[in-house]
Amino acid sequence: MSALWREGRQPEPVHRPMAVTDLDAVMPVEAVCYSHPWTRGNFIDSIAAGYRCTLRLAPDDALLAYAVAMPAVDEMHLLNLTVSPEHQGQGHARALMHELVGHCRARGLQSLWLEVRPSNQRARGLYTRLGFLEAGLRKGYYPDGPHRREDALVMSLPLTPQEPTHGLD
Repeated sequence: MSALWREGRQPEPVHRPMAVTDLDAVMPVEAVCYSHPWTRGNFIDSIAAGYRCTLRLAPDDALLAYAVAMPAVDEMHLLNLTVSPEHQGQGHARALMHELVGHCRARGLQSLWLEVRPSNQRARGLYTRLGFLEAGLRKGYYPDGPHRREDALVMSLPLTPQEPTHGLD
């Protein structure tokens, strides 16, 4: 019997790299969460390119969330952060962001960038609470129906040692 069971605590979710074999679990989540989801090819290309593709799994290996981030010279760009609908609001996105920030800091990266829909209040709130700052706007960045586009807010989290990170330490 494990020590966790004896102490009455549930095992914690784990993070591990995403592999192509995980896409059978990832694709249905992607399809239900987005009106214009990533394709299987988008994920395969990201894995093949060496992007940071991370899964957050329950102790029973159920998919809770995933993130894909693209490294650059001295920064990281978050491309996709998705939480399975039945697990939203439980801190999984925050946990993946915490893991990603730790990875960036360990490699001496200076900043973490992302785009978010202005209409996605929940994600914007999370990023703001984590210390991200609005840095710009990309006009017509996201598809929004058959003939419309939605802008993207560009946000950045400075990772230099003197900058606060609002709970990501």
